Amino acid sequence: MRRDDPIPLVVDLDGTLLRSDLLLESALAYTRAQPLRLLAPLAWLAGGKAHLKQRLAQAAEIDVTTLPYDQRVLDLIGRERAAGRRIVLATASHQLYAERIAAHLQLFDEVLATENGVNLSAERKRDRLLQQYGQRGYDYAGNSNDDLPVWAAARHAYVVSAGGRLQRRAAALGNVAAVMAPVAPLQQLRTMLRAMRVHQWVKNVLIFLPLLAAHAANQPTRVLAGVLAFICFSLCASSVYLLNDLLDLPDDRRHKSKRKRPFAAGQLSLGIGMALAPLLLLAAFGLALWLLPWRFSAVLLAYYAITLGYSLYLKRLMALDAITLAALYTLRLIAGAAAFAVPLTFWLLAFSMFIFLSLALVKRYAELREARRRGETAQASGRGYFPGDLEMISSLGAASGYLSVLVLALYTQDRATVALYSRPQLIWLACPLLLFWVTRTWMLTHRGQMHDDPVVFALKDRASLLVGLLFALIFWGAS
Repeated sequence: MRRDDPIPLVVDLDGTLLRSDLLLESALAYTRAQPLRLLAPLAWLAGGKAHLKQRLAQAAEIDVTTLPYDQRVLDLIGRERAAGRRIVLATASHQLYAERIAAHLQLFDEVLATENGVNLSAERKRDRLLQQYGQRGYDYAGNSNDDLPVWAAARHAYVVSAGGRLQRRAAALGNVAAVMAPVAPLQQLRTMLRAMRVHQWVKNVLIFLPLLAAHAANQPTRVLAGVLAFICFSLCASSVYLLNDLLDLPDDRRHKSKRKRPFAAGQLSLGIGMALAPLLLLAAFGLALWLLPWRFSAVLLAYYAITLGYSLYLKRLMALDAITLAALYTLRLIAGAAAFAVPLTFWLLAFSMFIFLSLALVKRYAELREARRRGETAQASGRGYFPGDLEMISSLGAASGYLSVLVLALYTQDRATVALYSRPQLIWLACPLLLFWVTRTWMLTHRGQMHDDPVVFALKDRASLLVGLLFALIFWGAS
């Protein structure tokens, strides 16, 4: 390209420069900030798409410094700008966001965007560019079907992250200068499964605990009910994970490790997440209502409602967030009891609340320790804690873990336990094992060696797995 080339390079924003969509970003930011006014955007949409974008831009704050920009497009802009070309940002996103992005990147000579009731997309964008630069008077980088008429009027077309069909339609125009390939379908599927956090499904094995506690694991029909309950709970949990990540985009992008999550990093379309979350939820409840007792569906509904409340509000409240997490783990046990139609004992519920409260506080401690290590003193983003709360959190967490040991010890003296086990005194051996595990978990967390969710950590940690095996042998021997 000549340095005196008078033809400007025009760059689209959503899906091209940005590996995301600002309309969806703003809708999610609005939902997070105004959950009780969730239906208001539908009324705004009645006034047209441009009106919707304007109202969302005015109501929803987006941190443009943390958005996932496509490095390939940034490199293209950098090369052309260094060659002396004029660079124009032309987007269907609202002018407010476009101007902020241009000010942040400092790469554009002009910004054209949706404003004054005109949604700058497809033919409207083409007409605006033709009015300013004339036929073949600009090069254009875009990514979607809406960009076809804009490419058709351009001198050169740059096709970014478009699927095979769109690439062929663009190639038929005869002016494609370069193609930046999208992610391969197999890689996209892996990313989708990562966003669903399939590895976290292992937590739902807790559903089987009431069956084991009732000594009914030798009944095939109940085991089958457990498998179905596990599947339903896992689908529901994945729906929740997707929704949580969509609503947590601003906080995740500021987090050291969470910024690598698929939605935060722009590796997976927000539209896919917004479509997949309700589909998984419908599948979970459809299977549950069809194949399992209605009480299981009721518990599953409670789990989803509490998790939704956690994602939208409760996670920002000190102490209540950790108690809610512990309650969500306990609901897995309640769901299992409902699916198996077996009683749930006071001892199992008490043990669950104390041990999982301890693990929830482990998670908070690990996050705050990292914040303190970085020298931060302000309140953690999206949380109700300060790095200075570390000592109190560790005290509360360790105390809760030790209370679970006390509950286990008292369980051995209960009359129902004596009747259920032939050698209940053997269960006492599980107490020092649990004391060791709780103490070790907190010591590792204190040393900064807790990098995963504590439940996931336990499933990867050899010492934890050995403790779990010995636990199982002790209860088997006591039976």
